[in-house]
Amino acid sequence: MNALGQRIAALIAAQGPMSIAEFMTIALHDREAGYYATRDPLGVAGDFITAPEISQMFGELIGLWLAQVWQDQGRPKNPRLVELGPGRGTLLADALRALKLVPEFLRALDVVLVEVSPVLRTLQEKSLSNCGVPVRWVPEFRTIAHDRPFYLIANEFFDALPIQQYVKTERGWCERMVSVDRSGELAFALSPPLPEWSLPIAQNRAGAPNGSVYEFSKAGVSLAEDIGHFVEDVGGAAIIIDYGYDVPGFSETLQAVASHKFADVLSAPGSSDLSAHVDFSALRIAARQGGAAVYGPIGQGEFLTALGIAQRAERLSRADPQKIAAEVNRLTNVDQMGTLFKALAIVPKFAPTPPGFG
Repeated sequence: MNALGQRIAALIAAQGPMSIAEFMTIALHDREAGYYATRDPLGVAGDFITAPEISQMFGELIGLWLAQVWQDQGRPKNPRLVELGPGRGTLLADALRALKLVPEFLRALDVVLVEVSPVLRTLQEKSLSNCGVPVRWVPEFRTIAHDRPFYLIANEFFDALPIQQYVKTERGWCERMVSVDRSGELAFALSPPLPEWSLPIAQNRAGAPNGSVYEFSKAGVSLAEDIGHFVEDVGGAAIIIDYGYDVPGFSETLQAVASHKFADVLSAPGSSDLSAHVDFSALRIAARQGGAAVYGPIGQGEFLTALGIAQRAERLSRADPQKIAAEVNRLTNVDQMGTLFKALAIVPKFAPTPPGFG
């Protein structure tokens, strides 16, 4: 067990088993040894690769999508561009470069990045040092003022938010917790059966067979509702892209990844990325509860194709056609990222259907 695991084990010994959500929060964000606090996880030398690192076309199309939504809503004054978990800043750098085609939108932008990792913030500052617009950082979304229309990007952000797991047993639904076994190692355990009123709402839960696992992200649902309220309150739009599912089910998706391979979730906290597939139906319901209109989710491949990735690829392929073709395939093919990754749009109720969702 590593040092962070020993600290978690000591905390459990003192306070009792902790939820998976609490474990994920510590493993990912502990200031001294948390995964995101101590490293750059992206790229070939890291643990995983995201769409912006695969191709510049991804960020370019997202930037132009935001500009089109802004135009469709009557070009409101003083727009704010927010990105949640901006990685290395690659997506935003590509988006801002594409937005030079819409200078009226670009010049007016107030750009805010929501980032808690000091390592990644340093990389973002480097990537965006010559982006042509002022950029500032905040640690939490809720600190952003509701004083101007805002346009939000969240690419592979919701999958890393903490989840809770509930397991159907013969005794009823129990929460899966993180505990310590007899050998002193971190191990999963089940809580006593929970009363029905304390469980998150889940369609068809009553008919789930024993052994079913229901995953719920309170943080994700709360954030989606806040975004829906924000968009409906001041105008703008949000685009959420992540891997996940549209129809809620009863299976386990919590995973750890290190060096582009699956790892054990509990063995070395802080040394691997932890994530779970996003329940887009829960985000859609939450954003609507916030007052906004919601479109999707649709597959990433369908979304990027509708935005014109083939046409953009044709222009770029003159330099290296094989490379560009491989990038398009990776982003849009059903056997790659085309269907597992999905796009969800949140706009005010008065707004027209956003591009790609018509």
